[in-house]
Amino acid sequence: MSYGAIALLMFLGMLVLLVTGQRMYAIIGFVGAASALALWGSHTITMPFDAAIQTLNWYPLLTLPMFVFMGYMFSETGIADDLYRLFHVWAGPLPGGLAIGTMLMMIIIAAINGLSVAGLAIGATIAMPQMLRHKYDKVMVTGVIQAGSTLGIMIPPSVVLVLYGMIARVPVGRLWFAGILPGLVMGGLFILYIVIRCLIQPKLGPALPKEELAEITWGERFRLMRAGVIPLVIFVSMTGLFLAGITSLVESAGIGMLSTILAALAKRRLTWKALVDATRKTLGVSAVFMWIIQAALLYSAVFDGLGAVKALESLFLSQWHLSPMVILLMMQATFLLMGTFLDDTAMLVIVAPLYVPLVIRLGFDPVWYGILYTITCQIAYMTPPFGYNLFLMRAMAPPEITLADIYRSIVPFLFVMLIALGIVILFPQLALWLPNLYFGG
Repeated sequence: MSYGAIALLMFLGMLVLLVTGQRMYAIIGFVGAASALALWGSHTITMPFDAAIQTLNWYPLLTLPMFVFMGYMFSETGIADDLYRLFHVWAGPLPGGLAIGTMLMMIIIAAINGLSVAGLAIGATIAMPQMLRHKYDKVMVTGVIQAGSTLGIMIPPSVVLVLYGMIARVPVGRLWFAGILPGLVMGGLFILYIVIRCLIQPKLGPALPKEELAEITWGERFRLMRAGVIPLVIFVSMTGLFLAGITSLVESAGIGMLSTILAALAKRRLTWKALVDATRKTLGVSAVFMWIIQAALLYSAVFDGLGAVKALESLFLSQWHLSPMVILLMMQATFLLMGTFLDDTAMLVIVAPLYVPLVIRLGFDPVWYGILYTITCQIAYMTPPFGYNLFLMRAMAPPEITLADIYRSIVPFLFVMLIALGIVILFPQLALWLPNLYFGG
């Protein structure tokens, strides 16, 4: 059997095992270890241990639990509630104002937490009841919260970009800088869509009634501005010192985590329950990601040994004579297709060993490609029938919001995401300008 056939068999075997519902890292690790033993014998038995040591020796991975902890503390201590109240008061008088405020809150949460799930949980528990109470269209409400939560994996500190950097061997600092402008552009496009749609159909997002606005004094409005200071201080404490060269990436994450704890303490919300709950959730998420990274490294090592990348390069360039851009668009199309039944981690682990080396050989920047991959992950989070955010939203939404409503709600935002993907493909400097400016071209 040729190495190409073996690589295809590994891929198909993984897809079959995914149907069993077993944990992702167990499937990836099993396929990698079993393939290595079948191909090269018993001396490859140390490969899983080598992957574990490589993971534990990767210093930037220490940022993962710190950023996840920040996001959960932000939610558990109620700081997110204050932030939403700020946007509720100031943006509420506009058509679609509460939806705009929700999106702005999601952008700020994304800049503190590296996951989509934290933003979705905060939006569903804080913003959704308020928007439904003010007669917002339920389809608009669920779409805004799902789309806004996906920004958590684009705007740094993104855990997905950490995972991509580990597997693709790309500096995480460059990836995080590369995600800033595309993330803000996508957030801006979401807000633009909300504004246009609510101007055309005001019933989808009515402005706050004048009676309710009259009850809010200007003194209270300005006092609420303090709610936006805390996230700003936390973000500046992390990125400012890092950009000034005073702290490393890991040290900046530690400062951000400490700042979040001190903020909760200053607001007298640092309870033992909040601390324990945030820590427990952080440990659960971090442990899963560690296992996934180890399994992915093992799986990638087998693919490297098979020479599958060279086979794919020969097929596309020598036999089919495709241009680099056509190959790139084909790769993105496969990501979009796989996103209908796989999550972001599965997509990355399955195809990154093939795609990332091929992207480099085609002359594209792997940092730029990491941003393209992350945008397709955002789309995958909301793509039926197995979009991750779809099921989370169904679990958190009230009974009057049906699964059909949730599926309908994501359609316009998927088109907005595809527009953002096209913009980043056409203008690579949107992702590369900041990392090249700070780290050098």
